[in-house]
Amino acid sequence: MSTQPYRPEDGDLDVDASLDALTTARRDARAIDPDELRIRAWTKPGTAICLVVDRSGSMGGKPLATSAVAAAAVAWRAPDDYSVLTFAKEVIAAKSQDVPRPAESVVDAVLALRGFGTTDLAGALGAAADQLARSRAGRKITVLLSDCRATVPGDAAAAAARLDELVIIAPEADDTDAVELAARTGARLTTADGPAAVADALDRVLDG
Repeated sequence: MSTQPYRPEDGDLDVDASLDALTTARRDARAIDPDELRIRAWTKPGTAICLVVDRSGSMGGKPLATSAVAAAAVAWRAPDDYSVLTFAKEVIAAKSQDVPRPAESVVDAVLALRGFGTTDLAGALGAAADQLARSRAGRKITVLLSDCRATVPGDAAAAAARLDELVIIAPEADDTDAVELAARTGARLTTADGPAAVADALDRVLDG
């Protein structure tokens, strides 16, 4: 519930917030200006998304192209409140949650990635929690594109516990570790077989 401009069909009059307007109109013996009134009504909370892209050695080639398409899809879904993180041993922000950046530039940054290095899955999920903490959205979703095969010590399940909502999109032919992580964390899981399938995969985990 929030205080909003007066729309009689959308909520009840907020007497406290409208009191000055009511008092002034009565004192001046004039009609009440509806623009000065306020109502209490439900608001639809916004959605913030953090896309976490695995760029470790096990996720090179085709999965990186898939990640670029996913970045474009996330930018379209939540253009005002999203971030894109890439990770191997270290986490790099292709776009931070509260820093504007053209979607084309974000996609180009992902396309420029090359798969290499070890996989710090716990660190990546912790970084996603930090990014989403900057948002005021009512719904905060972390989308993890990864085979979830961690090669750096860390408790990925404990890191995932900091997230409001975790969804995982794993490679179709390599989802064993992702299935295990989803079972441990309660995350929603689906798979995608390449760039052409990732938009539908996002639809399944975000809307289904």
